[in-house]
Formats: sequence, C-alpha cells, structure tokens
Amino acid sequence: MFKRIIPDEFVESIYEIDYNALQRNGIKTIIVDLDNTLVESDRLDATPELISWLDQLRGMGFKVMIVSNNTRTRVSRFATPLRVPWIHSARKPLSLAFKQALNRLETSPQETVMVGDQLFTDILGGNRLGLHTILVAPVSKVEGVFTKVNRLMERVVFRWMKQRGMLGWEEKK
Repeated sequence: MFKRIIPDEFVESIYEIDYNALQRNGIKTIIVDLDNTLVESDRLDATPELISWLDQLRGMGFKVMIVSNNTRTRVSRFATPLRVPWIHSARKPLSLAFKQALNRLETSPQETVMVGDQLFTDILGGNRLGLHTILVAPVSKVEGVFTKVNRLMERVVFRWMKQRGMLGWEEKK
C-alpha cells in the first residue's frame, strides 16, 4: 500500500548524497524541491554552501532543476540568480510538472533523481514516474499549514514502515 511513498534513499541533507554513486548508476539529472530541502522556507536567497554545492554538481556534469509547489515569485526569485531552471506551482505529487522537467532537461526517468523533504509530494511524485528518489530531513521546522498536515501523515507512515522492518534509517526521521 505504501510502496509508492518509500524513498530509495534517506540522507540528512543534500550535502550527504553520494553524487559519484549516482553518476556510476547512470544518473545525469537532479530534480530538487526548494523549501526545506535546499533552504529554509523563509530564506529568500541561497547560502554560500548551496552555491558551492550547485557549482560542484555542474562541474560533475549534472543538470539541476528546481520543481516546487510554491509560487512563481518565490521560486523565480530564488532560482533565477543561480541560473537554475525551475517549475513553480508544480502540484506535486501529480505527474505533469515532473514530465515537464524531464522534457525541458531532455532526460529520462532512469537518468533522473528526485530529492525532497516530503513523502507525499516529492517522493510519491518521483516514484510515480520511476525516478530514483532521495528523502532528506527538512532543514527547518518552519512550515506552512499543508506541510504540517503532511508531516502528521508522514509520522503514521514511518511508524508503519518501522513495524514492518522496512526502514534502515528510522532513527533519523
């Protein structure tokens, strides 16, 4: 029942992902959520650490795109100075924005990873299209009402997965 919301990997942050391993497995493209994945939802601009991370990924040959459920103003203000393509109001976990991202990046699901902080938006959406999915811990506790509701449902799912021995990282979440 919960198979589509189980991530392929869990790490504490985007900085702990093994990008060399992803490359060895044929991943060329990274679709990433914005709020509480890259930065806090109330942070307007990228941190120096995030800018360095993007430069590193580009240097490795990765294509990166932000796909966010947030507004055009929020996403464009953040992504445009970084020269990162973006999709706003994505309505994740619906498939349309993911398909648009794959098309714009000229890539396939097998070559793409989805990185995000929410099971019911980022991971479900990525899994529905066959992307490799990586769940990261939220970078902040500051969240909107809808995200808070999602977090309550996530706790139920994590308990269910833990009871069935499906998690190798349950103590982190």
